[in-house]
Amino acid sequence: MAFSTVGVIISHINDDNLPEISRHRTMASVPFGGRYRLIDFVLSNMVNSGVTTVGIVVKNNYQSLIDHLGSGKEWDLARKDGGIILLPPYSDETEAPYTTRLEALMGITGFLTHRTEEYVVISDCDGIAHMDIADVVRYHEEKQADITMVYHEESHASSSYYMTLAPDEEGRVREIEINPRLRGKMNLYINVMVMSREFLINTIHDAVTRGYSSFGRDILTKNVDTLRIFGYPHKGYFAAVDTLKDYYARNMELLDKTVRDELFGARDIYTKVRDSAPTRYLAGATVSNSLISDGCVIEGRVENSILFRGVKVGKGSLVKDSIIMQDTVIGGSVSLECVITDKNAVIRDGRKLAGCEEQPYFVPKGRML
Repeated sequence: MAFSTVGVIISHINDDNLPEISRHRTMASVPFGGRYRLIDFVLSNMVNSGVTTVGIVVKNNYQSLIDHLGSGKEWDLARKDGGIILLPPYSDETEAPYTTRLEALMGITGFLTHRTEEYVVISDCDGIAHMDIADVVRYHEEKQADITMVYHEESHASSSYYMTLAPDEEGRVREIEINPRLRGKMNLYINVMVMSREFLINTIHDAVTRGYSSFGRDILTKNVDTLRIFGYPHKGYFAAVDTLKDYYARNMELLDKTVRDELFGARDIYTKVRDSAPTRYLAGATVSNSLISDGCVIEGRVENSILFRGVKVGKGSLVKDSIIMQDTVIGGSVSLECVITDKNAVIRDGRKLAGCEEQPYFVPKGRML
């Protein structure tokens, strides 16, 4: 990377959008695509762009995130200086955990002050994309921007809180709207921004003195005319995971080779390595148009589905249009259609479960049905 950049990932800020799956884990550690976690995408984008220090802001339920990240060696971030740094939910100024993005940033001013990098890239974990962070930083520097916000042209926004940008021909943002009632295409901010480290620290201190609580409402929208805010258009594949319906649809899109090639083809997406035996296909097993991870044992039929590691599908069972997470056990003569099971679920013999694309049937973690 031509510019010195530190990464900040906010792991919890969108947990309420996906309560079914984030009940026992952070948004960052939500499983995705058979073997990944949502944080793998933004973290890999940073590492592939030369970012070697990433602070990850946590809040609660982050044990699974710690287990997943480990020392950071899978992302080449097991380093004496920098690497992955977990940032706790409490700051020196308060005993209460943060509730907003701005409060989360206020809590990590100590981390930011002790860093020496010129720029900071801040990202959430609810977006899935292949993105060249280095190019965003170059754009920010070329435009001499105060803040650069990455956006993607979308036809709708499913989140309960979202921002749209109105950049002019030069890319400078002239208007920022929060939750506008728009129809058709919109420039949807995808929760990735770049600014200089010094500017961010000064902005946080100013927000503290003024009693601000919202980064979007108190800083961005109020100062769009005075700050040099630029929009960086992300042209490639982007998928937001804001609801259970979105989670289901975004996983199912991975069955399209074009989507897989765009998301995984250009640069690697790194994740925790689990040494498992290859999947075993026993007599009577048939699999079509599915992603099957290692360690599975299949005796039944699997169609248009995603199976995470260690899943067992019993004899005579049908798994169709479904997402089956790690170490789930499906008994014999079971029928699953449009079903999402969390980890370690058990579906007993003869059960028939069905949902639909608009409302998939969800089986919680560790549940036996």
